Parts: sequence; structure tokens; C-alpha cells
Amino acid sequence: MRRLQWLVTIPIAAVVLVTAGTFAYIHFVNGDAPAPLTFAGSEVTTPTSAGGTTGGSGTGLDGTWTATAGSQAGYRVKEVLFGQNTEAVGRTTGVTGSLALSGTRVSAAEVTVDMTTVASNESRRDGQFRGRVMDVADYPTAAFKLTRPIDLATLPADGAQITVPATGELTLRGTTQTVTVNLAARRRGEHIEVQGTIPVTFADYGIPNPSFGPASTEDHGQIEFLVVFAR
Repeated sequence: MRRLQWLVTIPIAAVVLVTAGTFAYIHFVNGDAPAPLTFAGSEVTTPTSAGGTTGGSGTGLDGTWTATAGSQAGYRVKEVLFGQNTEAVGRTTGVTGSLALSGTRVSAAEVTVDMTTVASNESRRDGQFRGRVMDVADYPTAAFKLTRPIDLATLPADGAQITVPATGELTLRGTTQTVTVNLAARRRGEHIEVQGTIPVTFADYGIPNPSFGPASTEDHGQIEFLVVFAR
């Protein structure tokens, strides 16, 4: 009877130790997932909507603006590791792109992300991401291209923020889908900053479910980006 008790107790103890160890690793060693990308000092801006009363003549803003240092993009996916809920977040500063502004009209915009440089805080996850999941050897970039001009009605004053819908083509792993996303944008000195998230269902882009080993994920996630444009 005592031997039977030990045989039952050992696997239960092993499960408890694994769960406790995973909890400690996620919450104390690995730390919390990075917060969503937001504008630096965004608490001092004044949110408005396109067509609102925030002013700005637009003089000197016309032309082509190019993505610069400070731009970031990446993914966020909910993950369960040995029963513990966490978030997998990978990011890169390998972001290029441009937007064309004339008066209060954004006539064109395109952003490209170097998927080979996307990294998280877990090397095994990154190996899966670059290999089986996103196959960066064959599909080294992801991109968003505006397909419908954006009419701002008025330009925001320096330091103010607006939210506008943008429709375009999102390309991931060689598959392109039309998406509409709400973009937050603001002028800040000599820069135009654009931030947003795009929900992604993996099957829509032929992306295998990222689950691997003891880590399981949902069938969807989101792309996060913050692009800083300058001329």
C-alpha cells in the first residue's frame, strides 16, 4: 500500500513542481511581456478624430515622408505554457517605408518589415517563428500598402493626436489580404508618428499555428507597429 502511495504521489509532485517552476520562470525570471507600442509621452497629447476642430494649416508638410529610427513592428500572441497564461511578443526595428502627404490627404503609404530580425525573449520561440511558422528564408518581409487615400479634413496641431481608418493590403508569409485598421497619428516636431494594431487569423495567411512543445497558442494574434516618419 505504501509503495502504491509513492507511485501516485511522485507524478503529482512532478506536475506541481513543473507548474510552480513555470510560474516562477514566467513571472519572476522572464518577466511580464512588453507593453503595447504607444507614442512616447502620449499622455500629453490631445486625442481628436479626423475632421475635428484641431487645427494646423499644413504649410510645409506636403511631400514624401520616410520611416526613420524609432520605428518598430512585431507580433503579440496569447500563449499557455504548462497551464500558465502569458503573452508571446516579438519585435524588430527593421522597418522601412514612406507616406505621401498633400494638403490634408494621404495619397500613398507603404511599410515593410524585415521578418528575419524579429526577436522575442525566448530563442526557441524565435527558431519556430523564423522557420516553421513564418518561413523567413522564403518570405523575408511583411508589408502593408495603403490602397485607399485617407482624407484627414484638417491637420492636427503639433503634439495633438488623431485616429483615422486606413484600408490597405497586408502581406504575410507571401499571402495578401485586404484589411481596414484604425490608425493613431500625430505630428511631433519634425516627425509624423503612426501607431496601430492589426488582428490576424493565422489560417487566413497560411501561417501554421505557432504552438510548439509545451507552449500552445490561440489561432490568432495581432501585429503591432509604431512608425516614425521624417523628410
